[in-house]
Amino acid sequence: MIQQVTNGIKISVETKFVGTHHHDNRLYYAFNYQITIENNSNDSVQLLNRHWKIFDSLNNTEIVVGAGVVGEKPVLKPTQKHTYQSSCLLTSPIGAMKGFYEMVNFTSTKNFKVHIPSFQLMVTRILN
Repeated sequence: MIQQVTNGIKISVETKFVGTHHHDNRLYYAFNYQITIENNSNDSVQLLNRHWKIFDSLNNTEIVVGAGVVGEKPVLKPTQKHTYQSSCLLTSPIGAMKGFYEMVNFTSTKNFKVHIPSFQLMVTRILN
């Protein structure tokens, strides 16, 4: 598990290779990832936006920007957690993701970034 804390917000990431997928005569490697966002600060916060950099060892870097995560903009009071799962398709068996969440602190009304640590996406049999 990969973890990082920014401004009292802890991000934990777990990944899993789930198999291959063919689309338009092209082979893709499918990965799931689970992210837990834990509010260890003294203030309530809300996740507003996400910004991802997806690295594929055989392709260019892809940037994904959007509102919330999997259709939600969770509000986290102090000590609360939010966990969600998502997925990623790569054209190679090795890649990585990193990024940040844009959040708002309800006490100060200021927006801030919470860094998502870089995590690897790798087909497990590649290691053998």
